[in-house]
Amino acid sequence: MTRYADRHDAGVALAGALDALAGRADVVVLGVPRGGVVVAAPVAAALQAPLDVLVVRKLGLPGRPELAMGAITDVAGEVAVVRNEDVLRRWPVPEEAAQAVLRRELAELRRRETAYRRGRPPVPVAGRTAVVVDDGLATGASMRAAVAGVRSLGAATVVAAVPVGAADPCHALRRWVDEVVCLWTPRPFRAVAEAYRDFSPTTDEEVLRALPAE
Repeated sequence: MTRYADRHDAGVALAGALDALAGRADVVVLGVPRGGVVVAAPVAAALQAPLDVLVVRKLGLPGRPELAMGAITDVAGEVAVVRNEDVLRRWPVPEEAAQAVLRRELAELRRRETAYRRGRPPVPVAGRTAVVVDDGLATGASMRAAVAGVRSLGAATVVAAVPVGAADPCHALRRWVDEVVCLWTPRPFRAVAEAYRDFSPTTDEEVLRALPAE
């Protein structure tokens, strides 16, 4: 496949793979900040579905923050924690260090919730088809935390949708969702960024522009 120009381009491509859901009243699209919200915006527009944010924070391994030892999401004040057991078996982390990472990321998660929602209540997902969108899937920990949060809210069907991902995590994700849509699984997979010509860090302002104002 040709690399995506940017996250918006990836979202347009992803929307094409989800067109069977277009126009259905029960569909809601949830973007994982930051980059996943930018991808999710054209998906929601194409599906004629409401767009909301689902804040997830990766729990980076101490000393190797790019490697996820887990992830968290906050749903109605309750924190869902997903551990990446494969990483933790290889690189065990003392409990005190793990808790320090958790506290730091939980504080950032709550900051983002406040900043992105701007007082808007979450879009209801109970009994609906929730399409959870991120800009890529590396270890799968962040998506699993997002899915756990959506399940706890009573979603009837959960679809995990990404423009690119590592093959094994994409396959493993099928255990927790009803459908996985991953457009591209490069072999070998090195990083999500390699699937994009422009993978500049997404800012809070870009997230806010992508989300509905009210």
